[in-house]
Amino acid sequence: MLGRLEKVRERYEEVTRLLSDPAVLSNQQRFRELSKEHSVLTPLIKAYETYRKVKKDLEGLREITESSSDAEMRQMAYAEVDGVKAQLGQIEEELKTLLIPRDPNDSRNVIVEIRAGTGGEEAALFGAVLYRMYSRFAERKGWKVELLDLSDTGLGGIKEISFGLSGNDVYGAMKFESGVHRVQRVPKQRRRGGFTPRLPPWLCCLKSNRLM
Repeated sequence: MLGRLEKVRERYEEVTRLLSDPAVLSNQQRFRELSKEHSVLTPLIKAYETYRKVKKDLEGLREITESSSDAEMRQMAYAEVDGVKAQLGQIEEELKTLLIPRDPNDSRNVIVEIRAGTGGEEAALFGAVLYRMYSRFAERKGWKVELLDLSDTGLGGIKEISFGLSGNDVYGAMKFESGVHRVQRVPKQRRRGGFTPRLPPWLCCLKSNRLM
């Protein structure tokens, strides 16, 4: 794993240098490609730098426990070793996850469709809630939201809507959102412990796997 990480670090440094190369700066297509690669590699490099620092800290603590003549210092080092080892193990797992090959489509933009299902006006209102939720999520991620088509109920609900999402790693974040989304309303009597039949769920079908 460390060999792969060193190769990634070398590539990261190379891309960083290229991004300041006048020849690259004058080629917008090449600059965009390298900028995207740089943004993909950055989380991995940050995790690797943290790993190297924590590993160095652990080696320092072990050296103290093995060679220090100060009993109090050795005791303090022993007390910290387990915590630092656990931290190092967590970072190793994070690095293994970051090293998994990416889906080449993860960086693509998507078109999202939301359609109200069972539940009439309530389902349409639920569709509106989903649209607001994904719009706010996109805003927090710094994505652009483009409304493509809308069919509403006139009462605040949405029968059907399609909108585009564009930005960094949009498909990677949205590809598992497709499917039927369901909300179940629980009456107050049931929440208080009384027996009340469940009300029918409101369903909305969402598609987020259309690439742009």
